Amino acid sequence: MSISITTTCRDLAELTPAAQLACRLLFQECVKVGIDDIFITETFRSQARQNYLYEQGRTRPGSKVTWTLISNHTSRRAWDIAVAPPRNLYDISTLSKVGAIAKKLGITWGGYWSSSNYDAPHFEIPTNWQVPAGYKLEGTVNIPSNSKMRVQLIVNDKEQALEGVNDGKLYRVQSGTFTTQAQANAAKQALARYNIANPDYVRIVQDGDKWRFITGSYKTQAVANNAISEMKHLGILVYAESILA
Repeated sequence: MSISITTTCRDLAELTPAAQLACRLLFQECVKVGIDDIFITETFRSQARQNYLYEQGRTRPGSKVTWTLISNHTSRRAWDIAVAPPRNLYDISTLSKVGAIAKKLGITWGGYWSSSNYDAPHFEIPTNWQVPAGYKLEGTVNIPSNSKMRVQLIVNDKEQALEGVNDGKLYRVQSGTFTTQAQANAAKQALARYNIANPDYVRIVQDGDKWRFITGSYKTQAVANNAISEMKHLGILVYAESILA
């Protein structure tokens, strides 16, 4: 893949398979404790881009953005993250919590480096990284590459489907289950942000130890299905189907 030295790559697929897995595991464990407002800002860098960034604040105008010419971004084993509004972009409280989770997973956090090398948004893995005992991917982890979306953990089971539910002569959309109420609320907020459903009519309901959202009524099943398609397209949920109750 050819990338300009001035272009930031945020594509997780450009990392090694191990780094992709490590990153997904990190975001999964974050969202499980309620940290869903983080997103990827950079993954792979060519050596030419690393050189270009190193020159900034030295031989090129601007503030320094990297302390080294040798980075694991170039070996596809590192990624940078940031925090969505209303928090600061590099909110240290949030990044410190993510760093503590990373440590448990054997992922290196730049916030633990010395003051001269300190790099709080930076995470990387060693060449021999493996998933630590007691951890595994529990489903599909949707990792945002911008501040408009939230991290989502979609459990890969039959419960995790969207259903166009027959509501008399009308139809509602009922989500699959979320692990936490905060995740269900984040999905509700996304529905409103993208004008898919009126938030005044979206209910969050508990289902055992998990949570769902249920929209207000749509006039036809086709309209409900269109809403489901939009939810899938925007990554609000991954799995969807339409059924008659």
